[in-house]
Amino acid sequence: MEVTRREFIKLAGLASAGAVVTASSGALLTGCSPLVGMEDESLNDTNMGMITIPSRCEEGCTGCIDACNKMHNVPKHDNKDHEIKWIWETEFPHAFTEYMENEILKERMEHVPFLVMCNHCSNPACVRVCPTQATFRRKDGMVLMDYHRCIGCRFCVAACPYGARSFNFKDPKKGLEDPVPNPNFPTRTKGVVEKCNFCSERDIHGSELPYCVEACANKKGGVEASALIFGDLDNPEFKERIEKIQKDEKLIPLRRKEIAGTQPKVYYLV
Repeated sequence: MEVTRREFIKLAGLASAGAVVTASSGALLTGCSPLVGMEDESLNDTNMGMITIPSRCEEGCTGCIDACNKMHNVPKHDNKDHEIKWIWETEFPHAFTEYMENEILKERMEHVPFLVMCNHCSNPACVRVCPTQATFRRKDGMVLMDYHRCIGCRFCVAACPYGARSFNFKDPKKGLEDPVPNPNFPTRTKGVVEKCNFCSERDIHGSELPYCVEACANKKGGVEASALIFGDLDNPEFKERIEKIQKDEKLIPLRRKEIAGTQPKVYYLV
């Protein structure tokens, strides 16, 4: 049977796609991915999220950002267009554009620093558009990346309402010290997307906290005074703790761009 040029190209493309999937699956099986244990049934009844209290942030403090960047080998590039961001600081008008018509909030929050990151949404737009399942929602509600599967299409970058995803236009290793800050966390490659992973490589369901939360708690002298609080949003004790903070400090919860329908799981008490 004679095969036309168009049919040949189509068949070749399918074969290449199959090879990519096979390679990715093999990488996962050999433990190259930082997402080992993603099918753990014990995660089913948990819903991990972050609470941030901007008023507790100290001016000029970058401890949480520095800890995240160091432990996740986040590269530094001189060109801002190539910047990689997992957690960073911005101002109220940039974080909450939808509230700019609220004069009371605008006036009170105008110069308050806001930490922003991936919102690990309950209805993540990034997951819906990813053609290779490189980004996915784990059973404990965290939205994670499998760097082996990422083909660099950047559909997730376009779909994310929060600008929380960074694309590696350059080899990230060229933006790192030698040796890398944390040899136990995988460095990425040029052409893949990355973002905050809520420190899924840590024992965050046990005795450990995300690095950003840990850094803030250490600086503040304990988790009770931390500007970042992490836990299971469905846990009654955690909910009670947050409600007490709201009541004692007269704070109200906000989430970024709720109109997008993504149901973000990073809350701001302001």
